[in-house]
Amino acid sequence: MVIRKFFLHISKEEQKKRFLERSKIRRRTGSSPWPDVNERGFWKDYQEAYEEMIQSTATKHAPWFVVPADNKWFTRLIVASAIIQALDELHLSFPEVNKAKKKELEAVRHSLLAQKD
Repeated sequence: MVIRKFFLHISKEEQKKRFLERSKIRRRTGSSPWPDVNERGFWKDYQEAYEEMIQSTATKHAPWFVVPADNKWFTRLIVASAIIQALDELHLSFPEVNKAKKKELEAVRHSLLAQKD
């Protein structure tokens, strides 16, 4: 089993930009952005808690990847690269098929092709 954990880190500036964009939508729907905005006052506390959590739960078997997430395309690229690297490290390959099995598979193929549907 391969475990990779990703912490998508958005900067305070990007978070503010996204809140402002969402506030336009929320005005139309009538929902309040204040609970989220009020939590921004605890930014430093959250950052410390995230750092402690990551340090406490990162292992060689299940590492954390802290990924800058201000640019979604870049975030996706980093996550995809980490997944590809993890898969490459498994050294996966198709099983070898011996001659007898290949002959059997070829006979099945010919049988299927000869059948009329």
